[in-house]
Amino acid sequence: MITLKPFKALRPVADKAALCAALPYDVMSSDEAREMVKGNPYSFLHVDKAEIDLDKSVDLYDDKVYEKAAENLKNAEKNGVYVEDKVVGYYFYRQVMDGRAQTGIVGCASIDDYLEGRIKKHELTRADKEVDRIRHVSTCSAQTGPIFLAYKESEALDGIIAEQTAKEPIYDFVAEDGVRHTVWKTDGEKTDEKIRSAFKKLEALYIADGHHRAASAVKVGVQKRAENPGDREAEFNFFLSVVFPASALKIMDYNRLIKNLNGLSAEEFLSKIEQSVGKVQAVQNGPYRPQKKGEFGLYLQNKWYQVSFYPQLTSAQAAVERLDCAVLQRYLLAPVLGIEDPRSDKRIDFAGGIRGLTYLEQRCEKDCVAAIAMYPTSMNELMSVADENALMPPKSTWFEPKLRSGLLIHKI
Repeated sequence: MITLKPFKALRPVADKAALCAALPYDVMSSDEAREMVKGNPYSFLHVDKAEIDLDKSVDLYDDKVYEKAAENLKNAEKNGVYVEDKVVGYYFYRQVMDGRAQTGIVGCASIDDYLEGRIKKHELTRADKEVDRIRHVSTCSAQTGPIFLAYKESEALDGIIAEQTAKEPIYDFVAEDGVRHTVWKTDGEKTDEKIRSAFKKLEALYIADGHHRAASAVKVGVQKRAENPGDREAEFNFFLSVVFPASALKIMDYNRLIKNLNGLSAEEFLSKIEQSVGKVQAVQNGPYRPQKKGEFGLYLQNKWYQVSFYPQLTSAQAAVERLDCAVLQRYLLAPVLGIEDPRSDKRIDFAGGIRGLTYLEQRCEKDCVAAIAMYPTSMNELMSVADENALMPPKSTWFEPKLRSGLLIHKI
């Protein structure tokens, strides 16, 4: 049984929504954020990456950064840019990218569902990243970035989404990257109860993206519970989420860049792949994008190759061991290239599929010797791994489009 709670969103006035909405704080550097906000004092990056309003000499994790974030959020509300809704409700958030739409329900998930395993994870989190968002949430007394969740299937929820999004939205704009963002609010208590009841019939939700934000929100909630025992309905017991039907989501490829061949020549490297990984075929007209699970594209010395894993390598029982990225790590990156820990090894880098395959070629002209183009992990694979309480290898999934921050905020 899943709990998703309606809430009173703190949100921008309609004519400022497009200006306020910002990409997530963790997909850009501070310098990139400074460039993005030029000429736009309303960008939510002034809250999510408040160091951009301080001198560059200030450390990213200095108390001043979190205090500035809280100050900027408070001023946005004080100046009427953000207004808190007077009535609780759920919201619907649709994104349209390259003609493909995904629509999720926005509400507040339960930290108990997270703690008791009904909200399922598939990634490790880093303590330093958790501490950063814990301080941000605590200082701002608000959750500013939604967690990206998914449910397997629910005809009831799909029907409610279709019905409610046929009405007039509260926001509708196209962002600078061409992605269209549309937001609706539920039309009353009757609809809210239908949504609440439909979620109670679900057995689990799955974190698609936002593991660090989720872990941080939960830790803040647990801490506040200790300070306020017995208050299980307080807002800090819940965290801001957008919950999508898994069937509507698209995972892009997450590609690998190799900085050296571990002492091997290009010919020796290809020979090692043929010996222990899979069949290698030269591609006449590159770049080569894998067409199915069980194969990858290899760019080496200005040439593209198609590599098909030997079938026995992909027949493991555990879902996580059948992932292409896991097979690649187990049979190529570790034994051939000596990359035992891709999280920390400086000889490997990663590139989200949104950058395209030409980017891989450019990097090989600049600072890498080889690139590996992966076939995307599927949502079914992600959920199977999570159902087995396993963790994916790092950089297994890249979701697009990214959820915008600053459209709906949950005050705790």
